[in-house]
Amino acid sequence: MENNMYRCNIRLGSRVKIVLKKDQKSGKLTEGHVERILTNRPVHTRGIKVMLTDGQIGRVQQILEP
Repeated sequence: MENNMYRCNIRLGSRVKIVLKKDQKSGKLTEGHVERILTNRPVHTRGIKVMLTDGQIGRVQQILEP
């Protein structure tokens, strides 16, 4: 499993790339900083759902800064 699937690897303020719901088919990634972690489970196979500081919500695909 990849790092983005584990809630413990994502911290508030971390720089990440997420996939927005509308971009799931294309795979386009959006970069930003984590404001809130929305997934409660410790592991999620499609990525941990977060809210970025600009209010966008998506699943983490890459963690750029721990």
